[in-house]
Amino acid sequence: MDKEKRSMSYTALSHLINQKDLTHNVCFDEQHTYVSYEQFQHDVQRVCGYLSHQPEKKWALCFDDSYQFSVSFLALAHAGKHIILPGNHQPAALTELSEHFDALLHDDIIQVMPCEHHCHYQTITDNVISVLSPLVLGNIRLTLFTSGSTDTPKPIEKTLQLLSNEIQQLEQLWGDKLDATEIYSTVSHQHIYGLLFRVLWPLCTGRAFSRTNFIYPEQILSHQPEHKKTLICSPALLKRLADHEGYNRYQMVFSSGGPLAIEGAEQSEIKLSLRPFEVYGSTETGGVGYRQQMEPTSLWTFFPSHQARLNIEHCLELLSPFIDESLWYPTSDYCDLLDNGQFMLKGRVDRVIKIEEKRLSLTEVEKRLMQLEWIDEAAVIPMEEVKRTVLGAVIVLSDAGNKSIQQGSKGKFWLKLRSELREWLEPVGIPRRFRTVKEIPLNSQGKRQMHDLQQLFNDVND
Repeated sequence: MDKEKRSMSYTALSHLINQKDLTHNVCFDEQHTYVSYEQFQHDVQRVCGYLSHQPEKKWALCFDDSYQFSVSFLALAHAGKHIILPGNHQPAALTELSEHFDALLHDDIIQVMPCEHHCHYQTITDNVISVLSPLVLGNIRLTLFTSGSTDTPKPIEKTLQLLSNEIQQLEQLWGDKLDATEIYSTVSHQHIYGLLFRVLWPLCTGRAFSRTNFIYPEQILSHQPEHKKTLICSPALLKRLADHEGYNRYQMVFSSGGPLAIEGAEQSEIKLSLRPFEVYGSTETGGVGYRQQMEPTSLWTFFPSHQARLNIEHCLELLSPFIDESLWYPTSDYCDLLDNGQFMLKGRVDRVIKIEEKRLSLTEVEKRLMQLEWIDEAAVIPMEEVKRTVLGAVIVLSDAGNKSIQQGSKGKFWLKLRSELREWLEPVGIPRRFRTVKEIPLNSQGKRQMHDLQQLFNDVND
């Protein structure tokens, strides 16, 4: 079949394993060896046959291979199990979340088992193969976890119906632009962005996806398959393209999981032929809006299915089929609502803290730091010291900052920073502790991790 010319058809998530057309491909590996839909259908039926005979109800999925993940995800759904998606595969983090699941289905990414009942995908040899009925999506439960960027990851429960609503919206918005592209990704399917964009949306539209992640910018720039391609990316990797030679053309580029700096949008246009579509949302809300950033103040547009309003604190509230079509959902996002379904994001209320009875915006402190010629990036966190709370700042120095710190002492440099910040900030809002790094630590979704930032201050004296 000529993948460049065929028109895309949409298959509802409920009927993915009941298609009659078995000719299209589902995914491909690094050697561009394809797996057919017929094989995919057979594998889901095989794994479902095994799972249907297991007594455990809540199954966690931990996979590096996106094909094995997809098979297991749909097999669990057809077996009527509750699907659990931990976002972190590290032994301690997974053990911490183990109270949320009864059993674990995994591939070689898992080395230490956090529970007694587990099964490696490759060991499933059940021969029970049967035609599976269409799914009742509202009855299939799924638990994802927030990224842990501000605190311990918390469970967020959804149904497959909510995910299906979002997939339909994505195809309505961008299906024509994507056409018959192949899907490459730098983000994990274990989080909602990767789950939707790199796995479930392609499955519902017959677009083949890569089983493995791009990990390095060089892979994004050098990979030259014969077919058109779309990139599902994180802000961190787009920004890093500036440090690497090369050029590659993509049909579409998506970015989500964290704020995209204007430099990242510009590098995408220079290196990948177009600016990315940024998708703003969260594990709780799913997608909320999107934009192509031409300047830092570029406006966002709501997904067409959403209704929006502001509460008394000027924070966004949503009526969305991705959350609950009958209840308004309050967020902590400070916004301005404009005409034509557009809005401007102005920060999060939950990044406002109190120190000595004064309200401080951590976002504002970061903004003021990055206005200084010596600083390219900043992340500010509250820290508890004896009988008081102070601010700590993790900063990436610019060339001017590196030069300034080399010409004098670190102590003098911190004094100079604090002196400049007094032009905008009250004394309690000026960071008392600093750490310099080459890059702000981010997870695979491009989000800052509170634990990693705090750790930078733990072992070294100021």
